[in-house]
Amino acid sequence: MSLGARWLRFNAVGIAGAGVQLGALYLLRGIGVLPATALAVELAVLHNFLWHEAWTWGTRGTPGVWARLARFHVANGLLSIASNLVWMHVLTQWLGLALLPSNLIAIVATSLLNFTLGERFVFRRG
Repeated sequence: MSLGARWLRFNAVGIAGAGVQLGALYLLRGIGVLPATALAVELAVLHNFLWHEAWTWGTRGTPGVWARLARFHVANGLLSIASNLVWMHVLTQWLGLALLPSNLIAIVATSLLNFTLGERFVFRRG
């Protein structure tokens, strides 16, 4: 599969993952912005890994799924959580923007780096 096709699939999964994240954030908002954001991001990370494993990079069934999941959490997961927490603090606390639009901005701001990490570190070929 070409890099361009993977980029399109990555973004399709990312849009679905953003829906998971925004929905979880909305449901968890009562526990506070930052804890809700961290939990919502983790749910989206797991969702996205499963779809990337099966569809974007097509590695489902190949050996090393647990190693890929660990790399995905280190790369995409930690980056997404850290980035989202920083963006959410800045956008909601400093700039006074609403919760869900702020989170959507945070998601978009992190996506290109996440694709690059997925391509070169998480789902790299043998």
